[in-house]
Amino acid sequence: MSGIFRNKHPAHDQIWHVQIVVLVAILLQVALPDNFSNFARYGIPVIEALLLIALSFTTPRKRVFKSITRRINALLLIGFVSAGNGYALWIVADKLLKGGHIGNGRQLTLAAINLFLTNIIVFALWYWEMDGGGPGERQRIESYEQDFLFQQHRHEKYKHPDWKPMFLDYLYVSSTNAMTFGPADTMPLSRRAKMLMLTQSTVSLIVIALVAARAVSILQ
Repeated sequence: MSGIFRNKHPAHDQIWHVQIVVLVAILLQVALPDNFSNFARYGIPVIEALLLIALSFTTPRKRVFKSITRRINALLLIGFVSAGNGYALWIVADKLLKGGHIGNGRQLTLAAINLFLTNIIVFALWYWEMDGGGPGERQRIESYEQDFLFQQHRHEKYKHPDWKPMFLDYLYVSSTNAMTFGPADTMPLSRRAKMLMLTQSTVSLIVIALVAARAVSILQ
């Protein structure tokens, strides 16, 4: 297969994929209705934007690298994105359970979609940074300690000599886990990967079962 659909194997994990997805997460947080964001609507996204810019400068421009500064930067960024989404989900769930003012059905539906998409991005970032110690370590060590078992690791038919998982692979894993409440073709190997996937599935279930169900009942 040729063209843009060809399964290419870049020399290193391209950070611009991460930058675009994090930018989408920031925009989603800013777009949350006022009822579900409160004082953190702009504060957390501003910090995330600054950390995203810093990530561009702290990530070495080479295939193999080990950078403590970049590692701290990435973990802080992911932590703030996670905190922003968790805070918004807590506000929504708290208002629903206490019977407080939650706005109309349209606002709640948009909030549910927002939280669900951000949840996918958040855990894609966690998987990407956790597996094998991060992108630099995965490239540095030929047989790194895997947290996830991809199809390319198991079947010689699909395996490329230089294949290593990149951010888009983890985005796919996060999407399937959020939508099916479990792994699809990529299996978690470590306990920390299993716990992260369990947490993501739980968040997705809360968003769908609690928030989306209430939104549908309001719209009817």
